[in-house]
Amino acid sequence: MDWSVFILFLAACCAAAATGSMFPPGRWYRDLSKPDWTPPNWLFPIAWTLLYLGSAYAATRIAVMENNAHAMGFWAMQIALNTLWTPVFFGLRRLKAGAVVIAMLWGAVVGTMVSFFMMDWIAGLLFVPYVIWVSYAGVLNLSIVLRNPNTVPAA
Repeated sequence: MDWSVFILFLAACCAAAATGSMFPPGRWYRDLSKPDWTPPNWLFPIAWTLLYLGSAYAATRIAVMENNAHAMGFWAMQIALNTLWTPVFFGLRRLKAGAVVIAMLWGAVVGTMVSFFMMDWIAGLLFVPYVIWVSYAGVLNLSIVLRNPNTVPAA
């Protein structure tokens, strides 16, 4: 493994993760109506740490291969959308826009997984938990939208 390439992908993941500290959920999120199956708050940083490590490692495996343009394009798209969701949902408090972003993120993550599978089965397999997590998060986001129709966006 090329550690310098891994560090680059991990740095991109850390940049995406940093939005969580810039736009913490806070009281506003705690006061929203959420389904009983909402994960506990402590689970999110653990899940995202593992997903980001797997994503960075998978991208490192693909980045050194030839003909990786589509795979790397999907990876860039998913990390950009991943970075965007937190400021939209928690920062701007735009629940519906967050649902749109997470739907696009889901498509980008699935596109990354499929393109990675086509090049390297281990890299593709590393994206399966990410697809599952984003699917779950997308349904949760949609449920929050439906349960909180009168939520006022941030000023």
